[in-house]
Amino acid sequence: MFKKHLSVSVLLIVAAVCSSAQTAAPAPSLLTRHYQEGEKLTYHMKGSNRGRTGTTVYEADAIGVVKKNAAGKFVEEYAWSNLVANGAPVALSPAATAFRQQLSLDEFLGIPDLSQVIPLIGPITDTLTFYVDLLLATRQASLAKPGDHFVFKSGTANSWADGNYVITGEDSIDFDITLAAVDPTAHVATVVVRHVVPAEPHIKISADWMRPPVADTSNNWTEVHRNFASQSDADKYVAAVGKETFDVELKVSLVDGKIISGKIDNPVEVLERNCADLTLTVCGAQSAIRSCGRSRSTEDEMIADFRLQIETRDFIEAGDFQSAIYNRKSEILYLAFANSLWCRL
Repeated sequence: MFKKHLSVSVLLIVAAVCSSAQTAAPAPSLLTRHYQEGEKLTYHMKGSNRGRTGTTVYEADAIGVVKKNAAGKFVEEYAWSNLVANGAPVALSPAATAFRQQLSLDEFLGIPDLSQVIPLIGPITDTLTFYVDLLLATRQASLAKPGDHFVFKSGTANSWADGNYVITGEDSIDFDITLAAVDPTAHVATVVVRHVVPAEPHIKISADWMRPPVADTSNNWTEVHRNFASQSDADKYVAAVGKETFDVELKVSLVDGKIISGKIDNPVEVLERNCADLTLTVCGAQSAIRSCGRSRSTEDEMIADFRLQIETRDFIEAGDFQSAIYNRKSEILYLAFANSLWCRL
């Protein structure tokens, strides 16, 4: 059911936002991608998902090539393999093995159908986050020298509620994008994209106990969902509220605009309660869930073709890998919202 939510409702958001959008070509940017057909790229991604019951780690490889799609535009097409979760290899289905992820730093290509590639949802959406963030940065010719930055204030809430499992699911974020550094000797630029809490998040507060800030800012994330595993009337629903942010750092080649390395830090602080009904007034004890993980990235130059190692750390409210990879609602919704922002730039 959640798998259906990921692959259907978010795609509808993207289609609704940009089905008729017309955007002018952006002015040349320091970060512009210069594609060469046949260029090969190899990524090794490491992720760490910290939840209530433990930490899940994964690794996966993406082997890519630059090609032209049916429209004659350059894309980077990747095949994912060698997925390992908590030290154990994960067998991919024939559909997941055959899946090809297409990405571009020229335009947003949409969110692929993830319904048949469940074990790869984590790596795929992490990679999408890198590309969407850099795509947003390249749309701004104002990023010309170190320290240049711009802020986009969204002013709206993004919803992933499906009316069945997720009754309420919203977050609210602004974007602070900075050209942090330029190294003319190494021909590398550093771009930092911070997904920050707005001054006034416009999320739905379903009960009074959800109003006080869970962390050091106003709450900008909330979810109320049915508990289909409930064994009593006391926990038919699970309600949560809190703060979510993203810090993304990208090293970008000044020669051709490709990503050299990247990292994501996605801390979330959530207050959660089991409740008896949708008024959320008859609830159990509060359960505070906190994550503030660090992440890093390195480049491996030991092999002939370009090899990028990206280590990411984010927070997911699950202890096992199968549940963790399902629970990417906020991140995929962010990608849909970022696409709407890109359409308006």
